[in-house]
Amino acid sequence: MSNVTPPSILVVAEADPSGTLSSSAAGLIGAAADVGTPVALVVAKPGTGASLAAEAGTLGAVRVLVAEVEDVDRALTTPLLDALVAAVALVSPEAVLVSNSIEGRDLAGRFAVRERAALAVDVVALIRDEDGILAHHSVYGGAYNVASAATYGPLVVTVRPGAITSRADAAAPVVETFTPTLTQQPSTVITGFEATLAASLRPELRSAATVVSGGHGLGSQENFALVEQLADVLGGAVGASRAAVDAGWIPHAHQIGQTGCSVTPDLYVALGISGAIQHKAGMQTAKTIVAINKDADAPIFEIADFGVVGDVFTVVPQLIAALESEKK
Repeated sequence: MSNVTPPSILVVAEADPSGTLSSSAAGLIGAAADVGTPVALVVAKPGTGASLAAEAGTLGAVRVLVAEVEDVDRALTTPLLDALVAAVALVSPEAVLVSNSIEGRDLAGRFAVRERAALAVDVVALIRDEDGILAHHSVYGGAYNVASAATYGPLVVTVRPGAITSRADAAAPVVETFTPTLTQQPSTVITGFEATLAASLRPELRSAATVVSGGHGLGSQENFALVEQLADVLGGAVGASRAAVDAGWIPHAHQIGQTGCSVTPDLYVALGISGAIQHKAGMQTAKTIVAINKDADAPIFEIADFGVVGDVFTVVPQLIAALESEKK
């Protein structure tokens, strides 16, 4: 067995306003462990990084760099960028992994420009071959799967939340605290915010293991309740096609597809969704896809693992009843 330590993979572990690591951190560190040695970067206010570093260790980071930055929770992106540049200089990683979140995409793009590094966005898988790390993408609405790699320097990768299910074993990390030199570049500053908590027992859509979505075939907002009922029985999140959102049946935050969010759950159930290419672009990387639609020629059946040609108002109530009886 080789005693050579695999090359370092630097993971940007984002922190939530609540003071814990974002749900994306586990998947990023797991992905890093698959192709190298996971090293986490945590950017926090002075004196608050220890708990985040410990959390990164439980997720599998063997080394944690804690960058202590004043007002990191107020100034957007620029302090994170300065910390990432300093961390890359310390670690010399083969790749840098960032969540494909709004902030993550901004950070990755700006870092790639500043450091003239190769950038791979919305990646759904990472592998290593004899030449190095390959990033896999689902492109053109999911019509093709392609791979990309860096010719030189670290490959900067934004990883689609939920796409990589690997998890690393917990570690007792080596923790290093440093204070990066800030460039004093202009940055948008948050002067105040008010958190709004939505009362819901359902999981967050982007990271949910099960997603039940409804489309135009449901016919009305009242009928869309069928999606919510099945989601609750399955313990899943509620999604929707653009047609359902445009009809006003559900807020845009639930839209899945090219102009909505992308999800990669273990189970995706599509009710009354025809399967336009724009919708498939946001969900066809799901592990298992179940489609229920009365139109046997609906495009959704082309990618479904299991399909039921039938009326959702007949099939789904029977499915809900069967699932509930199994729980008793």
